[in-house]
Amino acid sequence: MAPLNSMPTNVHISTHPCLRAKLSQLRSKTSNARETKTLVHEIALMVACEALASGLQTVSSGTGESPLGYSYTMETISPKVALVPILRSGLGMLDALQTLLPDPVPVHHLGLFREPTTLQPVEYYNNLPYHSPSTSTSTSTSTHPDIAILLDPIIATGGTSVAAIQTLLEWGVKKVIVISVLASEGGLKRAAAEGGTGEQVEIWVGGCDGEVDVRGMIRPGMGDVGDRLFLTIGK
Repeated sequence: MAPLNSMPTNVHISTHPCLRAKLSQLRSKTSNARETKTLVHEIALMVACEALASGLQTVSSGTGESPLGYSYTMETISPKVALVPILRSGLGMLDALQTLLPDPVPVHHLGLFREPTTLQPVEYYNNLPYHSPSTSTSTSTSTHPDIAILLDPIIATGGTSVAAIQTLLEWGVKKVIVISVLASEGGLKRAAAEGGTGEQVEIWVGGCDGEVDVRGMIRPGMGDVGDRLFLTIGK
């Protein structure tokens, strides 16, 4: 694990003992696809709890009535958020975030893969709603999220995360919260530098390894999470 004091202030590496233990289990080559899916879900849920406790606030949403007839102040979250999993592996984290959030939120997808030779990200799918709603409608501003929660299980070289962050900031969100399972030290620093001062980007990750190998894979890492989740190892 990389030392915490070497990281930018907008990077947050979990120290939760249960998460650390689950991360160790996820690293094992003996974990099958079902176990991998469960561990990714559980780690994502734990990291997301920490990230959203810091990134969201509660606001009053009216008055409710308990089964005993007492009134109480209802609360919901603010500001508006959208979930953006990076295909494919980010889909393994999606259910965890949808479970954690109190209400359904929009889900947009970004498809990015790393070119094997250059290790540079290539976008092949983007369903962000770039069209601008009519200014005459009352929902023209309410449908656009303030925060995009980017789901990217592995931050290795950082290139894919940087490309996704750039896309989301250009789309118009005020802030990007990146939730990840494992990252390399260099990849984290590269992604954290996107957005200038760091106020536009917060990165929350379950663990951090020191380096990547010549193939751009984290050492010791956990392999290709997408392949492990979808049983496409050796494709």
